[in-house]
Amino acid sequence: MTDGFGPVVPPDAGVRAAAEQRQARLTKPGGALGRLETLGNWVSACQGVCPPKQFERARVVVFAGDHGIARHGVSAYPSEVTAQMVANFRGGGAAVNTLAAVAGATVRVVDISVDADTDPQVAKYKVRRSSGAIDREDALSAEEIQAALAAGKAIADEEIDTGADLLIAGDMGIGNTTPATVLIATLTDTEPIAAVGRGTGVDDAGWIRKVAAIRDAMRRARPVAKDPVELLRVAAGADFAAMAGFLAQAAIRRTPVILDGAIVTAAALVADDLAAGASAWWLAGHRSSEPGHALALRHLRLDPLLDLDMRLGEGSGALTALPILRAAVATLAEMATFAEAGVSTADSAAEAEAEAGTDIADEATVQPDLRK
Repeated sequence: MTDGFGPVVPPDAGVRAAAEQRQARLTKPGGALGRLETLGNWVSACQGVCPPKQFERARVVVFAGDHGIARHGVSAYPSEVTAQMVANFRGGGAAVNTLAAVAGATVRVVDISVDADTDPQVAKYKVRRSSGAIDREDALSAEEIQAALAAGKAIADEEIDTGADLLIAGDMGIGNTTPATVLIATLTDTEPIAAVGRGTGVDDAGWIRKVAAIRDAMRRARPVAKDPVELLRVAAGADFAAMAGFLAQAAIRRTPVILDGAIVTAAALVADDLAAGASAWWLAGHRSSEPGHALALRHLRLDPLLDLDMRLGEGSGALTALPILRAAVATLAEMATFAEAGVSTADSAAEAEAEAGTDIADEATVQPDLRK
């Protein structure tokens, strides 16, 4: 247990085995639905029931926060955009809102560390205005890291207690790919130049500044790399800490999660250290075009469902994958079995052939007697 996060109970292996057995009885050749079958089995194991139930309250929580590093030329957009996008989320005008409507999910946005005043309804868990510039100072104080972790844990509890049966963490924050890359490169022991991407679309000069900032931040992070809480405090930010707390608590509460892109998966790397085994409750929705994302997924041993060159964040990649997960649940839960549909199986056909062969053999032995 680390900082209030209890043990993680893995998804039910017995129910997973029952789901695998049901897959073999459905009206299809074994394995014909490919990964849809393993996904359905995973949902069954998470829910502890076979056949699984379709998701009734899939919920996206977008964690918004600014980063001091954005003031040093590592992003193509100004920090003001974060607060503006928070308003856009609330107004229903962002990609996450559109994709959530298609996927049958709802969206909540929370201001963890936006560098502006936001509506009190989204600022309930606000820790501070902008995290520190991590190439030259700590992101958070000791008190602030605890507040951010507690916020993520409380938000997960709120959503699950009000009926969420599937969670997605989204992100919004100008400059957040820089701390994400610091976390990923530090925890996967990767040189920053191999992990850093273009983020919001910086030019070559911005990319060079970003690589330098990441290298400096990694140097500051190295002494605390094995302490997940200190790593978040020194080299990440309040939004990352809240996401890590959210993901860890979802696993503790036995609630499946679809991970989004590089930002969320960077937080997930730390969350899996906060609550060992938490990754068993997570599915990777997609592979971002950010180079560090593939490194993080490999470290977590998660195979993404989609690879569409997406890098928006907000939960957009996870939401794009959600209909596939719904299809996996539907096929396992709603398809007829061979017995229910009255359809012959490969085994029954083989038995019929064997019986037919026995009848022919019997006739061959009987007929000479009939000709006498």
